[in-house]
Amino acid sequence: MAHQRRRSRLRAALRAGLVLAVVLGVVIGAMWAIQRRLIYFPDSSPVPPADEVIAGARDVTLHTEDGLTLGAWFVPARGRRDRDMAVLVAPGNGGNRLGRADFADELSDLGLAVLLIDYRGYGGNPGSPSEDGLLADARAAAEALEYLGYPPERTLYFGESLGTGVVAALQAERPPAGLVLRSPFTELADVGSHHYPWLPVRVLLRDGFPVLDHLKDSEVPVTVVYGDRDSVVPSRLSARVADEAPSLAEELVLQGADHNDPVMFGPEVARAVARLAASVDKGS
Repeated sequence: MAHQRRRSRLRAALRAGLVLAVVLGVVIGAMWAIQRRLIYFPDSSPVPPADEVIAGARDVTLHTEDGLTLGAWFVPARGRRDRDMAVLVAPGNGGNRLGRADFADELSDLGLAVLLIDYRGYGGNPGSPSEDGLLADARAAAEALEYLGYPPERTLYFGESLGTGVVAALQAERPPAGLVLRSPFTELADVGSHHYPWLPVRVLLRDGFPVLDHLKDSEVPVTVVYGDRDSVVPSRLSARVADEAPSLAEELVLQGADHNDPVMFGPEVARAVARLAASVDKGS
């Protein structure tokens, strides 16, 4: 009888293990299938003409290497001084360029021209976002800036959150005068592992955005900006990017700031961009 009870318990344990394995397999398979919906949150709504939102701005069309036509806004420099330098703004994973208009205004008032882009699938643009796709969009933006009179040596790349992965890759191909990383991460898998510790994120993830890998051999001056209360990208990851950036120009920690607080898009961040512009211009 005891032997039969042990065999019965063993069979029950095996059945439970099998059910658990099947459930986990289903969950992992579902996460694999929908992972990009957990990474990208595009606001696909069309945006108004640039000059209806920002005085003096104009609409620009980007042409990607894979045949997409994307809308963007170019904002000329205003203020008392034109620095003859442009900022390519690569946004994060949500919203569209309408939400970055005030930030572009701040930069323009500091004497910097600005190109506000939307990735594929955002802001009325065609296509669906992916790591390779976003990099192709950023390449098209850099080419458009060069056509507008701002070659890489007169351009700063500004990446916001997920956009830090985009501009980190872009600068490795096409080095700019300087790089600003706002709320950067070391690689996307580190963020995913923080939010989904029960999932094998590194095995599942298709879009890696390895920021530190792209920076390791870079000589481009880097400013790192982050809030110390970031609930999206852990602050320790941004601090590590600053620690390991080969050519760190400035590390700006905004006290008490969360990922999407207004201060993260405000004058203090714009002034950090202007400081980097001044420092690289002085050194050129």
